[in-house]
Amino acid sequence: MLRKARLKDVKVIQKLLTYFAGRGDMLSRSLSELYETVRDLYVVEEDGNLLGVCALHIVWENLAELRSVAVCEEAGRRGIGTRLVRACLDEARELGLEKVFCLTYKPDFFGKFGFRIVDKAELPHKVWRDCMNCVKFPDCDEIAMILELK
Repeated sequence: MLRKARLKDVKVIQKLLTYFAGRGDMLSRSLSELYETVRDLYVVEEDGNLLGVCALHIVWENLAELRSVAVCEEAGRRGIGTRLVRACLDEARELGLEKVFCLTYKPDFFGKFGFRIVDKAELPHKVWRDCMNCVKFPDCDEIAMILELK
């Protein structure tokens, strides 16, 4: 079942994100940040187990970030990540957003949705707030991608 995240999901979400962050695949998220942004999150749950997560984080009046896309390894290759991304993009359209961006190591995955690679310098400075706390800053090797919704 795909649904919006609930407060009871936050610790499980953090555990999943921390696993992938430990591998260098994404940024970790603190419990505090996840509780503050729980309304950004979608999850897929099956038989009481949280299998995946994705967030749509509003950055500005016409821009959002797709972030924290993670699916537990046991549930990989079942379309869960695709379902989560589609849910976020559907919400972005409903909200009237014009663009959604992501920073990723998986450009082929996001390319399936129409995201295109852009230079990070094309993204507004406001985007780099999270980057200041990243262990890879200033030598970020993530790929910036953007999707035009209009």
